[in-house]
Amino acid sequence: MMTNAMIMPTLPVADMARARKFYEEKLGLRFREEREAGALYDAGGGTMLLLYQRAPTKADNTAAAFLVDDIKTEIAELKQKGITFEEYDMPGLKTEGGIATTGQDKIAWFKDTEGNILAMSQIAARPEQERREAEARAAPPAR
Repeated sequence: MMTNAMIMPTLPVADMARARKFYEEKLGLRFREEREAGALYDAGGGTMLLLYQRAPTKADNTAAAFLVDDIKTEIAELKQKGITFEEYDMPGLKTEGGIATTGQDKIAWFKDTEGNILAMSQIAARPEQERREAEARAAPPAR
């Protein structure tokens, strides 16, 4: 079953060299290896991202999202590298300074050089998650 499987976004790119420069220099992802399928990158928490070459596509949805702890700091760092954040103002979704707030969660969107819509999300801790984390910190070390 897929319950415990990691997920790996795969993003189409029209210009591999341009896209690789963006993901390595702007986002700071670590290039792992060139594969027959495309360029493989390591991301946080053991996750990976695969870029594969193909003709330009026209997707108007979020293709991948990065989970971050401090969205405002991440936005400031990416803006210094020339990344522009999307602004939305529609029923149920309005950004301010590039950030949409939904409950306690915050989300911001930007595009890569190939037109893929990427997001970064700051997800607020949930009470159940906080309880499990506190129990894990209080548990005696494994022997």
